Amino acid sequence: MPKCVKPDPSLDTVPKLFHAQVERFKDKVAMREKVLGIWQEISWRKYRDNVRTVGMGLLKMGVEKGQCVSIISENNPEWLYCDIATQCIGAITVGIYTTNSAEEVFYILNHSESRVFFVEDEEQLDKVLLIKKDLPMLKKVIVYDMEGLRNFKDPMVMSFDDFMTLGKREAEKDPDRFDDLWPQVKPEDIALIVYTSGTTGPPKGAMLSHKNVIWTNQALGECNPVYETDEILSFLPLCHIAERNMTTFSSLTYGQVVNFAENLETVPEDIREVSPHIFFAVPRIWEKFYSNIILRMQDSTWLEKKVFNWAVKTGEKVSIYRLDHRQPPVYLRIKYALAYFMVFRNLKRSLGLERGRFVFSGGAPISPDILKFFHAIGIPLREVYGQTEDTGPTTIHQGEDIKLGTVGKPIPGIKVKIADDGEILVKGPNVFQGYYKDPELTKEYIKDGWLHSGDVGKFDDEGNLVITDRKKDIIITAGGKNITPQYIENKLKFSPYINDAVVIGDGKKYLTALIMIDDENVTQYAQDQRIPFTTYKSLCHNKEIIELIQKEVNKVNKTLAQVETIKKFRLIDIKLTTDDSELTATMKLKRKFVGERFNDLIKDMYGK
Repeated sequence: MPKCVKPDPSLDTVPKLFHAQVERFKDKVAMREKVLGIWQEISWRKYRDNVRTVGMGLLKMGVEKGQCVSIISENNPEWLYCDIATQCIGAITVGIYTTNSAEEVFYILNHSESRVFFVEDEEQLDKVLLIKKDLPMLKKVIVYDMEGLRNFKDPMVMSFDDFMTLGKREAEKDPDRFDDLWPQVKPEDIALIVYTSGTTGPPKGAMLSHKNVIWTNQALGECNPVYETDEILSFLPLCHIAERNMTTFSSLTYGQVVNFAENLETVPEDIREVSPHIFFAVPRIWEKFYSNIILRMQDSTWLEKKVFNWAVKTGEKVSIYRLDHRQPPVYLRIKYALAYFMVFRNLKRSLGLERGRFVFSGGAPISPDILKFFHAIGIPLREVYGQTEDTGPTTIHQGEDIKLGTVGKPIPGIKVKIADDGEILVKGPNVFQGYYKDPELTKEYIKDGWLHSGDVGKFDDEGNLVITDRKKDIIITAGGKNITPQYIENKLKFSPYINDAVVIGDGKKYLTALIMIDDENVTQYAQDQRIPFTTYKSLCHNKEIIELIQKEVNKVNKTLAQVETIKKFRLIDIKLTTDDSELTATMKLKRKFVGERFNDLIKDMYGK
């Protein structure tokens, strides 16, 4: 096993950490980018040269310490160059989701008073062209990919290539300026502002300091060792704190190689090519992996199904022993070795996770059944729990201490307690500095140093945290019963035919659900069963498809108490994407927005 280098506590800012790693690794590969199907390598030295050039370009444009620079792009090396360069000159990085509308982009640019805006391509540029006249603070828009913009002229818009040329000229004029600035950055300075989607108002800008991100990533490495020989695949949005930690800050802390997926469509292929040692995904990705495996097996021969089911049952028995830190009996180890050779080895290779050592799920609750399945096939999937306001993680399954149905123990150095009303409170060096320009809201969330998470939970007898639900989402039925909808929704999402669900029932006599089908899997089912349909809407209204989902709901109801069962459901017949306000960037349905938009369906289920 390679050596895990303990982080140097004197490297207490992102610029210090970055430059120390450049000196340590020099020409070692820092990242790879897939261009036209071929992986291109970028060394740490080249990484540093590009960061310096971007930094000098920003200085030339008048960006000063404490000012904001925004980025809207899919994951690529340029994202990291601009992110690190911004922090090296003492400025603040603001990431924006590529799925954000022009109105949302305007709000964030205006609220953060961003001076420079890096955009990926023509599609993202169009958003700012509509609003730039109303952004007096914005000085320049820099475009990474100029395809389709060759003849476009606008004094405010510049290509990234021209910007880099400008930065190189500035570096030649004043070669010492950049290296004079980055050592002046302090741990308490704000490194980034992460805008979290607001369900009841505009997005909130969570301010995270250099100390927040440095401490958090060092603490994560203590829980689950990371090695400089590790490979990761970066594909989830970098403006989300979880992916930012893994791609940007963890790689700075431990030196693992970052591989950027070519695009979202090529992610499955990219995973297989990279075979990452560390892999982070939101629950929807893991649910999709699971459903693809199950549906693939449905098309296999009788013998293949038999062998697969036997192997999974064997894996489940072995994983129970392993999770209890017990050695399985010899006969079971022999059966597992055979199951691994016949099934699991190829299954892990097809997923691209045969080297997966530290694989985890976060960003939303995941069904324990999904975790159980992956442990059975030899992928030790673990959960991490936290939020943007505590720099990503609060608790995590650490080392071999994995208990399904929990989100693990608090990360060392973080205090977690349960308030009288069940709310989870957090205190530690990872707790954010407050909401940008909103001290009153900050006071609501941080009281006496404790961050009020908004989640409800409890500790089990081993000190593992169990998340019950969001505090505001708990349902109290007309009969006075408290229901945690997340628990039921996760069971529904275990079905390969259900993408997401929202359980309804606050103040009602019984529970109902709005269900979003898995478009790909249900479409395949319809084609296999020769069920006629023309559009997504017609698919959702087809009697046989409704019966299919009813069977899935019935399976879940059999595992629930009578008061928790779903009495009625309706299918959401509009294909929602992250462009819609009802769906978050991590592919979760927003309960409040869904309830408002599909209120007629809810009324119909309750006979109103």
